[in-house]
Amino acid sequence: MAAAMRIALLAVAAMAVLSTASAATYNVGEPAGAWDLGIDYGSWVSSKKFHPGDTVVFKYSPQSHDVVEVTKAGYDSCSTASPIATLKTGNDAITLTSTGTRYFICGFAGHCTTTGTGGMKVQIDVVEGSSPSSPAPASGPSAGNSPPPPETPSSATSVGATAGLGLVVLLAGLMA
Repeated sequence: MAAAMRIALLAVAAMAVLSTASAATYNVGEPAGAWDLGIDYGSWVSSKKFHPGDTVVFKYSPQSHDVVEVTKAGYDSCSTASPIATLKTGNDAITLTSTGTRYFICGFAGHCTTTGTGGMKVQIDVVEGSSPSSPAPASGPSAGNSPPPPETPSSATSVGATAGLGLVVLLAGLMA
């Protein structure tokens, strides 16, 4: 009976670690830049797959920009008249909690509608599944002319997974 209880506790702990390890963090606009004018966010988002539990981080100068979550109508018209949320810290982390589409724009006058790159607006489509937990292949001169690999989890995610694994090992040791 005690052995079955140990196995069950280890299984639950392992599932918790695996779910933590699968979440990814994406810095909006990187590696080319951040949340700023001159970034093609349509191109940036096209190489990403977002899943529930992932986090998107908007890094910007709060004197120059903000992040406004809007409806599809607000996104299409670059309107901040009925915002879902307005963020202004310059380092805003948003956890994607469920599947569906989320819309973000810059609320500063003219930034969303800037021509040339599509403006400061990004549509995040969150789909079922889990994010990759292993690093993508290196890109650089030896990588040829292929498009950049999808962004992978940040080091913070790796640290969380390592800490979670340590917890499982600790629990196993205590139950022995």
